[in-house]
Amino acid sequence: MTSTASEVDQVKSNNRTSFTSVKALTESPQLTSLPPSYTYTTNSDDEIVTDPDEDDPIPVIDYSLLVSGTPDQRAKIIQDLSKACEEWGFFMLINYFVSKSIMEKMVDEVFAFFNLREEEKQEFAGKDVMDPIRYGTSSNVSMDKVLFWRDFLKIVVHPQFHSPDKPPGFREALAEYSRRTWKVGKELLKGISESLGLEANYIEDTMNLDSGLQMIAANLYPPCPQPELAMGIPPHSDHGLLNLLMQNGVSGLQVLHNGKWINVSSTTNCLLVFVSDHLEVVSNGKYKSVMHRAVVSNKATRMSLAIVIAPSMETVVEPAEELLDNQSNPAAYIGMKHRDYMQLQGSNRLNGKSVLDKVKISI
Repeated sequence: MTSTASEVDQVKSNNRTSFTSVKALTESPQLTSLPPSYTYTTNSDDEIVTDPDEDDPIPVIDYSLLVSGTPDQRAKIIQDLSKACEEWGFFMLINYFVSKSIMEKMVDEVFAFFNLREEEKQEFAGKDVMDPIRYGTSSNVSMDKVLFWRDFLKIVVHPQFHSPDKPPGFREALAEYSRRTWKVGKELLKGISESLGLEANYIEDTMNLDSGLQMIAANLYPPCPQPELAMGIPPHSDHGLLNLLMQNGVSGLQVLHNGKWINVSSTTNCLLVFVSDHLEVVSNGKYKSVMHRAVVSNKATRMSLAIVIAPSMETVVEPAEELLDNQSNPAAYIGMKHRDYMQLQGSNRLNGKSVLDKVKISI
């Protein structure tokens, strides 16, 4: 659907009673500059952006060695996982047994969804953070002081599978990709459990992953007329245990590492894995959820596809008791049910680790 001049004027007037998608906005010939409601001001600290340092490269984890390597190879990978989670909260995953054709099919279907007519997509415009299918724009339009240059589609695919009924091949591609990435996430969590000195199944069992939440979040970042003034999605960490991200070959992801924003190149042969808030809580802060953001460009449309691996909705997430010592390592976080954490997140603006900070214990 092509935006009319009145739609552009609606955004410029900052009237958010109903949203215009960013994609529709960019298709309007009246759009020659960034509407004021999308103007994002960065802090001076946010201006330090660099590429990965050759002396401190982004960690790379070989999944095949974790699940089918020799005992020595697996032990080495578990050590590498520990270092990556502790020092970066982020790593690149290679050789993870999800074929390129499956990933490309998923990317194609996500683009096909975003290319539907606006009225068709609006059928899936959920209003509540707990809705199993939600199409929307920005982050939380009713709360955001500044709108973000992003349209999204979020779908719960486990423990119950949900999917839009259009476009025609979407459901099948989503089911296959969800099934395979769920297995990858669970195997990674076994290695991470061991890297913390816990039993391999500790996180899977205590987080009740048999009924755990798996959610897909597809993000579309169309070309922006003034990208230096806009933000695709602001600095934040994710709820859940892990986030497995793939991209369409257009860069824009940045992660915060040692006080600097690091550009993460988009590659087609790896998944990008983020430590998320609930893994930080379970590890009692040993592994920190990584802050990341998405910047936009005026040249190409970027699409990212995130898979959230999370505890069951009724699980109280708290530090692993086996890691605690009242004297040297007391609990640094209070327990909170996952459902309550998500609702808290949905009722707040996306702002750094503001929700995680609410469960931290001040010492």
